[in-house]
Amino acid sequence: MSGALVWLRDDLRLHDNPALHAAVTAGGPVTVAYVLDDQSEGLRPFGGAARWWLHGSLAALDADLRARGNRLVLRRGAAATVIDELVRDTAADTVLWNRRYGAAERAIDTGIKQSLIDRGHVVHSAAAALLWEPWTLATGQGQPYRVFSPFWRAAQAMPTPREPLPRPVTVPAGPSVASDALDDWGLLPTRPDWAGGLRATWTPGEAGAAARLRHFLEHGLEDYDQRDQPSADAASGLSPHIRWGEISPYQLWHRLHGELTPAQRRQAPSFLRQLAWREFNWHELYHEPDMATVNVRPEFDAFPWRSASSDELDRWRYGRTGIDLVDAGMRELWHTGAMHNRVRLVVGSFLVKNLLVDWRVGEQWFWDTLVDADSANNAGNWQWVAGSGFDAAPFFRVFNPQLQADKFDPHRSYIRQWIPADEVRPEPMVDLKSSRARALDAYQQMRAV
Repeated sequence: MSGALVWLRDDLRLHDNPALHAAVTAGGPVTVAYVLDDQSEGLRPFGGAARWWLHGSLAALDADLRARGNRLVLRRGAAATVIDELVRDTAADTVLWNRRYGAAERAIDTGIKQSLIDRGHVVHSAAAALLWEPWTLATGQGQPYRVFSPFWRAAQAMPTPREPLPRPVTVPAGPSVASDALDDWGLLPTRPDWAGGLRATWTPGEAGAAARLRHFLEHGLEDYDQRDQPSADAASGLSPHIRWGEISPYQLWHRLHGELTPAQRRQAPSFLRQLAWREFNWHELYHEPDMATVNVRPEFDAFPWRSASSDELDRWRYGRTGIDLVDAGMRELWHTGAMHNRVRLVVGSFLVKNLLVDWRVGEQWFWDTLVDADSANNAGNWQWVAGSGFDAAPFFRVFNPQLQADKFDPHRSYIRQWIPADEVRPEPMVDLKSSRARALDAYQQMRAV
């Protein structure tokens, strides 16, 4: 290998990075690049919170590469054009990347791969983001899994996922080529700068991911059975780091199968099951590429959604519904770019069922405000709440925010964290009982079509 170009995407790490590991192991100069592709057809633009995270993650990765004798090359534009330019600029004979699974992303990668091969280049791709790639698991009839439990059983019957690859000690630098300045990409909010809560909550980058994992193992895993309590320190906080590939599922799988205390060992399967739910959503997206915009269950195309006013939607978006647990969750989301998983179900159910607002409205808001928004989990989880997805909660299961607060936040610790005790609360925008009845009537109307 006379020279290699490693094209990073949702794999912003050095440890357990198959594309980077193969390039470094083969010897020769290595150019490591990230392409901000906001031009190729079919790609969904990042939301505001995701752009904030991406800036921090790229800065951290560049610092890590510089400590190993290299740097991160940044280019912006359609990937097919930019990769051609980088191959020409670096004289690389080999191009390596880790695979992506969205339909538009796969189409882009396939086109680039074929073009490079036709011109005599070597192209390598590898599995890095999923433990079980979508085409490796199928039912006995050769069909995709549509229910999580049999998917999880089939996954557990697969060979043990490979061991994580080591972090390179050095990364031999490629030729000096032009790179964009990260600040010129304008990923950070400025007018206004609404990211103060994000900065106070998160440390994007591989080191931040490692610190989160250490904290979870030391303080959260033993109490993981309390993860439905939003005030408990039991959730891992790893979701955005996994989404951006700052830590791999292979690292997590083997760490959770490694040396653990007896209490940690009892809770590890529950965490791994949550990791597998992410895999299941990607399995679904691979086979249902329009999952963010199209009902997986077509009968929901006839659902009589309400056309909510902008004021109604803003009351939900900014935590002014008058329903304490809903408002606490939406304020947590706005401040931190994340929301406790149990509360996500509650606020989603409230929007879709109590307000009768199309789930796609909520999916789009979460896409813009979550630091961990990814194409599969965001769409899959919203369709789960709406009842329109595979293995979804039935529509008639309506989460009552007051009962959920009584059960999971009985001392109102979480609610008080986000709603000051002296705040004058608005009247609830809907009556929970009558709006539930309205939702069930709408569901019966859909079924009668």
